[in-house]
Amino acid sequence: MTERIPSAENYRPYFGASLCENGALFSFASRSATGARILFYDSPDDEEPSRVLSFDPSRDREGDVWKLFVPGIAPGALYHFQVDGPYRPENGDYFDGRARLIDPFAKALAGEFLPKRNGVCFPPKCVVVDDSFDWEGVRSPKRDLADEVIYELHVRGFTRSESSGVSKPGTFLGLIEKIPYLQSLGITAVELLPICEFPRVETDGSIPRRANYWGYDPIAFFAPHRGYAWSSEPGAQVAEFKQTVKEFHRAGIEVYLDVVFNHTAERDRKFETFSFKGLENRAYYLTDRDGDYLNYSGCGNAVRAANPWTRNLILDCLRSWAINYRIDGFRFDLASALNRDADGRLLSNSPTVEAIAEDPFLAGVKLIAEPWDCGGAYQVGSFGGPRWSEWNGKFRDDVRRFWRGDDWLRGTFATRFGGSSDLYQRDGRSPSASVNFVVAHDGFTLNDLVSYERKRNEDNGEENRDGESNNFSRNFGVEGETDDPSVESARERQIRNFLTTLLLSQGVPMLAAGDEIRRTQKGNNNAYCQDSPISWFDWELAERNQSLKRFCAALIRFRRQTASLRRRDFFSGRSGREGDLPDVSWFDASGNPVDWNDGGAKTLACLIPALSSAEGEPSNRDVLAVFNASDRATTFRFPELAKGSRFAWRLFVDSGAEPPRDVYPEADGPSVSVDDELTLPELTTRVYVSDASRSAN
Repeated sequence: MTERIPSAENYRPYFGASLCENGALFSFASRSATGARILFYDSPDDEEPSRVLSFDPSRDREGDVWKLFVPGIAPGALYHFQVDGPYRPENGDYFDGRARLIDPFAKALAGEFLPKRNGVCFPPKCVVVDDSFDWEGVRSPKRDLADEVIYELHVRGFTRSESSGVSKPGTFLGLIEKIPYLQSLGITAVELLPICEFPRVETDGSIPRRANYWGYDPIAFFAPHRGYAWSSEPGAQVAEFKQTVKEFHRAGIEVYLDVVFNHTAERDRKFETFSFKGLENRAYYLTDRDGDYLNYSGCGNAVRAANPWTRNLILDCLRSWAINYRIDGFRFDLASALNRDADGRLLSNSPTVEAIAEDPFLAGVKLIAEPWDCGGAYQVGSFGGPRWSEWNGKFRDDVRRFWRGDDWLRGTFATRFGGSSDLYQRDGRSPSASVNFVVAHDGFTLNDLVSYERKRNEDNGEENRDGESNNFSRNFGVEGETDDPSVESARERQIRNFLTTLLLSQGVPMLAAGDEIRRTQKGNNNAYCQDSPISWFDWELAERNQSLKRFCAALIRFRRQTASLRRRDFFSGRSGREGDLPDVSWFDASGNPVDWNDGGAKTLACLIPALSSAEGEPSNRDVLAVFNASDRATTFRFPELAKGSRFAWRLFVDSGAEPPRDVYPEADGPSVSVDDELTLPELTTRVYVSDASRSAN
């Protein structure tokens, strides 16, 4: 056997199907297996294999590794594993010599789950893949995370609507056609909801009562979802997704993946065996002493991330995506589940989480945790150490509550605006440890956050029991859609308040797709099963709400041009050199230092001076942001620190004004006298920008 030398551009895990010069080497790990076979198929729809090859345990097993070289195998070959062993559910063993098993290291799948027969599941076929691809010299932008503006989107939903006008709707390739839109908005990175393989039908082959739209139900961690390919050729999704990543990189946009290592679609003991269960269940899933599955994902099982086999699989998977697909970052769904030990106890930093952070192959990759799970863990501010950033759920909740008008939120709002130093500074992390968001895929859209006070999830078929009930939302007097111009004006103002807060805060901002054009889910805050217009991006809104998109794009551009909004260290409240302004100053409506003990006050101002060239990127922009979260107009006086020859303040943002006066994209709005009193209407943000060159003239 002559083995082909893999390209330096590719990463090849030891397990799975590895193409060689004259065939392919198939391998998997199992300690308790007593026999194994490879089943080959001619078509994704075949129920029975056209060829079966058996492993010889005396020759094809070394330790716990089973491997078999098969001559003549070419890219596109279809296969399953079939493994014999003990069936003792009470001990956590689920071997079934009849079961057709998905290779956990499969690089692509083809076909669907076929109808179950005699208790046997017929999952999609594994595809032998050739990883070679012409990247044409295109490289990732490789930005620092602190400089990113992330845009969370669903591959299918972004272009599935007829209004998208793309030639390949609902696919990886369809995304390419919308790159100009993302560039016009100023997005620097897209975060894709799960693209790893997940079932499109039930695992018994039946049509699901609810669609698996979001894709948080993995069946093959290494494989791009076949449903997002335009071509029906087995394995076509591999090249199509690589083409998509290449075009995003060519456009200067990085690509992050939402990865789900906390559970799989095999679920608990009541469900079918089609992969890990039939290979070595106890190595891959957390079970109790009676063999029952522990559940920290809300989906029936929990992956045993503490097991070295599983840990190595996760590392191999991340390396494969990072090297073979040139993925720039990962967002880990319910990441606290990875901090569970072999008994399900929560650790502060598990060996698996540490191994991901220290892996040399992943050294240049962004790592973002959703730092909680469904077993009660909530590790916001304490997940994983300096290499990890986090979805900051406290930013979401505190910013929502501040703009809702809750008492005693002024100090907390200032802390969130400053990068959440209370959560991250003590561990030596920087503001970019905080990935800030007001909304995400899971919850209300930004439009619905200001339009509904109760979730409207009846269409999900769960009698509105699903989804979060405590949303800190406000409907401004009318529940849902309305033609009342006063209500609509208030809602648009509040959306602008949220966008301004998000995009001026220290940390890394993340937008949910469509929030810049008021995408709505009609009050559904858990649209996991809505493969329908409820979830799809309505491109007609991009025309209807051009003014809001303009507002959002101007803020993104301003952020990217202003180094003081993307600091690498936390505010200290002190000046860097004698004679300099403090790096941040907070004031009340009277222009005096804030009394943080005044719990009823809802107005404050923040002065952020420009960073000098010695501290970061050159910038001549000082920023003064004034927030009025109360329901009445407030008089504001400029603080003494914001006066003097250095300052020539001009209006940049006025969330209370009607477009186009809500934003001046060149920060060249009307000048303002620092000696005048300003009146801020209710629920309004104003941002002023000082240009030192103007004051010098």
